[in-house]
Amino acid sequence: RVEDVGLGQRNWPASAQAAANAFGNQFELPVLFFALVPLAMITRKADLLFVVLSWVFVLSRVAHAGIYVTRNAVPWRFGAFLVGAVALAVMWLVFAVRILSAPMPV
Repeated sequence: RVEDVGLGQRNWPASAQAAANAFGNQFELPVLFFALVPLAMITRKADLLFVVLSWVFVLSRVAHAGIYVTRNAVPWRFGAFLVGAVALAVMWLVFAVRILSAPMPV
């Protein structure tokens, strides 16, 4: 009933709560991805490695959300999260190395 869920999420059905949590997760780790992609494109530091790692990240987020709203198997969900987090960390590391090793304009 509307009265039961009007004051908070704890009264929502489990499936609705899982979907809300999965949606909320898309505003945490992916924000770093959304910041990195334009930076890499503007600075022309994106290459095939960057594209492959980007797809690994995106697919891991899709898998994470899918696991979250279906079976919600925490080990599988954490595995999908970890794959994405590592891919994103490598992307940031590669980007940082490329920016810091680029010659300074004169």
